[in-house]
Amino acid sequence: HQAMLDLIEKEKPYNLEFDIITKDTGTRKTVVSIGELEKDASGNPVKISGVFQDITHRKKIENALESERRFLVAVFDNIEEAIVICDENGAIARFNEAARKLHGLPEQPIMPDRWAEYYSLFKTDGITPLPVEEIPLYRALKGEHVRNAELVIVALNSSPRFMVCNGQALSDHTGKTIGAVVAMHDDTQRRMAENERENLQSQLHQAQKMEAVGRLAGGVAHDFNNMLGVILGHTELAFLQADENHDLYSDLKEIQTAAKRSADITKQLLAFARKEIISPKQLDLNDTVESMLNMLRRLIGENIDLVWQPSAHLWPVKMDPSQINQILANLCINARDAISGVGKLTIETGKKSFDNEYCRLHSGFIPGNFVLLAVSDNGSGMDRETLDNLFEPFFTTKEVGKGTGLGLATVYGIVKQNNGFINVYSEPGQGSSFKIYLPRIAEEDVDKTVPEKKAVTTGTETILLVEDESSILKMTRMMLEKKGYNVLSAAIPSEAVEKAKNHSGTIDLLMTDVVMPEMNGRDLAGQITALYPGIRLLFMSGYTANVIAHQGVLDDGVAFIQKPFSMTDLTVKVRKVLDKESDGTQQ
Repeated sequence: HQAMLDLIEKEKPYNLEFDIITKDTGTRKTVVSIGELEKDASGNPVKISGVFQDITHRKKIENALESERRFLVAVFDNIEEAIVICDENGAIARFNEAARKLHGLPEQPIMPDRWAEYYSLFKTDGITPLPVEEIPLYRALKGEHVRNAELVIVALNSSPRFMVCNGQALSDHTGKTIGAVVAMHDDTQRRMAENERENLQSQLHQAQKMEAVGRLAGGVAHDFNNMLGVILGHTELAFLQADENHDLYSDLKEIQTAAKRSADITKQLLAFARKEIISPKQLDLNDTVESMLNMLRRLIGENIDLVWQPSAHLWPVKMDPSQINQILANLCINARDAISGVGKLTIETGKKSFDNEYCRLHSGFIPGNFVLLAVSDNGSGMDRETLDNLFEPFFTTKEVGKGTGLGLATVYGIVKQNNGFINVYSEPGQGSSFKIYLPRIAEEDVDKTVPEKKAVTTGTETILLVEDESSILKMTRMMLEKKGYNVLSAAIPSEAVEKAKNHSGTIDLLMTDVVMPEMNGRDLAGQITALYPGIRLLFMSGYTANVIAHQGVLDDGVAFIQKPFSMTDLTVKVRKVLDKESDGTQQ
């Protein structure tokens, strides 16, 4: 009866499945193919016919196959490695749950032409885009047996992930390629641990080398000092018997000059070896430096402008004042020699605090509260090879007879002797900035000031980040993305301009390095501002702000953050710039 009613309604043959319970064989799965509807002369339905077929066995096979399919899907989605499968045309046919989470894809299927909206592939530097022909899935599709291919994936609202990929083509029973499969292992944690271990190993080797050379230098210096004492003493005695008119007077004067110069060198050796006899005392670094300014101005000459920028309410340090004299004299002499003609040298002080997380990300930094002494110049700067050997004893880039190679080794020794550390930022043709961090006196460690209200450091705005140093670019991007910001990163200004032109939404902030290839940060800001008139600007550099301003790179009032910066320093500064009311100025 129901079949007739359905047939009347549909007016065409159809199949109907139902269960039949028989006396002998129990429940059977049945399908009936309903035929044509027969009608009488008046058009009323009178009869239907149908063919019954027992499909119990077929249903069992179908159910078994469905169970197997569900099982395989469950296994596929629970594999920890990300697996992606494409068809013979390269279109993504399937991906497991791990791949979905890795790429930041939504639950529902996504067409292949939209995958670029969710993730990007880069070479292992994390900066250079991966060409299509180097993508592991496409390599596998072309018949290559991909083994341990390395790449970096940057997914939507995610940090860069270092991946190791393996894949191969898929074939049917005839051997025809019907697709490819690639499994991707997230190797980020291991790679970070390996890099950290290498950094620590490098620091250990450097410390051991410096310690060995220091012991040798200290031993030689002490013995040599004794001999120099004898030479200088006998020279003084000889002067008592030979006045200025004596034939030997000029010879004795040369001996005395050479001996005094040698004594200065041995003093530097002792400072480098951290074996110089010192008398530490509590110092206000501002007062100590200020008392030396006249001497330093005479030392560097009139053609170099010496700028003094003291920080208010400086913490006290404990060290020998003569060591501050040695540090500044050596750094100012180096700055003088690096400046050709007229130039500028800046001495600054400040307060800095570093936590364990910051020091973990910045090799050589030490947790705690420190007083900063910075000496910056706009001279010739240094290349990477020079920076790598900067504090090596007897290493010098000066001509023979014009440098001992002990000046910066002495600075390094003094700083280490006082439990501090030193950081150097320099680029060829762009000057140098030496930042020395001296520990705050222990009994003054407790900060008695009322803590400021914790600043908001998160956001959802879009930031265009431009930095030509790949490691800084990656780290800064990770810092910002962890705080919720959407980051468009570029390694060179032209790439930044291109990304700004192609970006469909708004860009709220341009954060750019000042000194870069192709163009400087100010010129880049001009081009980006023309595309996005309301964009905020934040400049960053390893040089101090007033040194950059002197070079004419930045205008007064522009927001600036100095490298190196902590995650807190960065995100507070970004939030402050973004929240600044639009009054035509930048802070």
